Amino acid sequence: MVLKFLRGEEEGRLDRIEATLQQMLVDDAHAFALAMSTLLDGVSPHEVGAELRATDHRVNEAEREIRRELVVHASVHGGIDAPAVLVYMSIVKDIERVGDYAKNLFDVAVDGGQLQDVDDIAQLTSLRDRVSDLIGHAGEAFASRDAEDARRLLTEGDSLLDLFDDLVSELVRGEDQGPRAVARALTHRYLKRIVAHLMNVLSSVVMPIDRIDYFDEDPEDRN
Repeated sequence: MVLKFLRGEEEGRLDRIEATLQQMLVDDAHAFALAMSTLLDGVSPHEVGAELRATDHRVNEAEREIRRELVVHASVHGGIDAPAVLVYMSIVKDIERVGDYAKNLFDVAVDGGQLQDVDDIAQLTSLRDRVSDLIGHAGEAFASRDAEDARRLLTEGDSLLDLFDDLVSELVRGEDQGPRAVARALTHRYLKRIVAHLMNVLSSVVMPIDRIDYFDEDPEDRN
C-alpha cells in the first residue's frame, strides 16, 4: 500500500492534509447531490446554482491550499519526502475533478436537459445513488487505509464504468430511442468520469506508487 510507509515524524502535517482531502470529498458529495437534484428531481437550477458554485469554490481553494503546503514543506522545510508529495498531488487533483464533473452535470440541467420525466428515470436514480455511495465510501476507505474495502469499491467502480459505456453505446448506435438522448449520454459520460477519478483515489490504498492514478483508463489499457 503506497501511503502506509509515508507516515512518520511528519504525521501531523499529513493528517492536516488528509483532513482537507476528506472535506473536499464531503463538498464533492454535496455538489454532486445538488447537481443531480436538478437533473433528476426537477429542482430548478436557479435554486441551487449559487450554493453549488460556492461549494465548488471551496473545493478549488482546498486544492490550492494542499498544493501550497506540499510545495512549501518539500522545498523549504524538506519534511515531507518526495513519494508523499507525488501521491498527494495526484490524489488532490482527482478529488478536485469530481467537483468539476458535478458542475458539468449541473450544466446539462441548465441547458434544458432535465430528465425527471424520462422512461428510465428509475435506472438513472439508481445510478445516482450508487455513485453517491461511492463518493462517501471511497473517502472512508482512503481515510482508514482499508485495502480490502478499497478493492471491493474498485470492483464496483469497474462495474459502473462498463455499464456507463454500454448505455452511451446504445444511444450512439440508435438502439436506445428514448427522449433527450444527448442529455442522457452526457449524464452517463460525466458519471463515468466521476467514478474513474474516485477509483484513482482508491488506487493509492492498494497500488505501488508507480501504478496509482490510472483507473481513468479502460481495464484493458491499465498495463
